[in-house]
Amino acid sequence: MRIALLQFTATLDKERNLAEIGRLARSVAADRPAVVVCPEASMCDFGSADTVLGEYAEPLDGPFVRGLSDLAGELGAVVVAGMFERVADDPAGRAYNTLVAVRPDGSLAATYRKIHLYDAFGYRESDRLVAGEPTPVTVDVGDHRLGLLTCYDLRFPEFARTLVDAGADVLVVPAAWMRGPLKEDHWVTLTRARAIENTSYVAASGQCGPAYSGRSMLVDPMGVVATSLGEQVGATVGEVEVERLAQARSRNPTLRHRRFTVRSLP
Repeated sequence: MRIALLQFTATLDKERNLAEIGRLARSVAADRPAVVVCPEASMCDFGSADTVLGEYAEPLDGPFVRGLSDLAGELGAVVVAGMFERVADDPAGRAYNTLVAVRPDGSLAATYRKIHLYDAFGYRESDRLVAGEPTPVTVDVGDHRLGLLTCYDLRFPEFARTLVDAGADVLVVPAAWMRGPLKEDHWVTLTRARAIENTSYVAASGQCGPAYSGRSMLVDPMGVVATSLGEQVGATVGEVEVERLAQARSRNPTLRHRRFTVRSLP
């Protein structure tokens, strides 16, 4: 199964962002990816600290998801992208930070509302976003099961393990990973760590630009970076192989050797 990773800098212009997703996805369409992964906040960037995200948020049947549905049908691929989803009657104008996975037939395969809000490194997502319920979300594509995480979720190994326990063998991580001292190193280290400790693929797609780290990558179950992007806008395609998964889990059977298990999320 081929997975495409798109990397770009989102703006507050939703139509422009959707057009950029389409442009990048079509640039790798000849590789026939089964899955296209876009960054967190692909629909609309976070903006400045005083940007009211609820004013940009859309329902799950709004223009952004309809545009993704059209693109998924055109490409014959599952498209995963981050958006801000409308929250009813929130006095602070907050939104959900939501991932949507859209199938080629236009149907919404899954939605995941980010559960770990980024109240760290001097930033407070909870001022502008509402956390989702702590429920693991997976999507079946061909012989594989995708487990959905968003950005800061990468710092919580128990959440990734919960998705693997639910059958995920590809962890999909759209992100807008902020720049800062050691932040890029954390991104690379944590992405590879989640792959190695779970003997799973990790498909991590990040925003780039002045505020973000970029470095989108597909990491295989032994921690090898199969394909990656640097700091530039672009797209790349990598292969997820059933045989590689089986070999990695045979050579490194840590999932079978566990003496402790992750307690089920409430």
